[in-house]
Amino acid sequence: MEIFDLYDQDRTSLHKTMVRGEKQPDNTYRIVVHCCVFNSENKMLIQRRQDFKSGWSGMWDVTCGGSAIAGENSQAAVHRELFEEMGINIDFSDIRPALTIHFNDGFDDIYTVNQDIELSDIVLQPEEVAEAKWASKNEILDMIKKGVFIPYHEHLIELLFFIRNRRGAFKYDE
Repeated sequence: MEIFDLYDQDRTSLHKTMVRGEKQPDNTYRIVVHCCVFNSENKMLIQRRQDFKSGWSGMWDVTCGGSAIAGENSQAAVHRELFEEMGINIDFSDIRPALTIHFNDGFDDIYTVNQDIELSDIVLQPEEVAEAKWASKNEILDMIKKGVFIPYHEHLIELLFFIRNRRGAFKYDE
């Protein structure tokens, strides 16, 4: 049983929790995290969800994602999710999300990491992940069009590839 901390619209803890699968109380929010690992060839590590997993069964997704459980901050949640799903151990204590997107029930913190990882070094979580591979931006956009990748907004995928080596909204001398 997974338990999630609840927050107000300003991301202040309400000191309340909910159980996964129960109806989330009105005017409460939870934290979700995603991580996009990129390599030096400008490809993203992607995973295919297990066919028996509920929600987006059998579809390709970004490197990892999931909900923060009670007591976790965003960095702890993304560390746990990346290690559980892919066997990749990255210290996120000094890494902030590259992007936070608000959705109806919460905050989605998206992290970008640049690291060359051999596919043979990845340890997939068999309960959640069927396979993993590296894919270019165009390959992912094509997979979205074909309906085999979770239907993220195409501009979000383009943005993730664009910001993988950048921080902030302003263009400075690069």
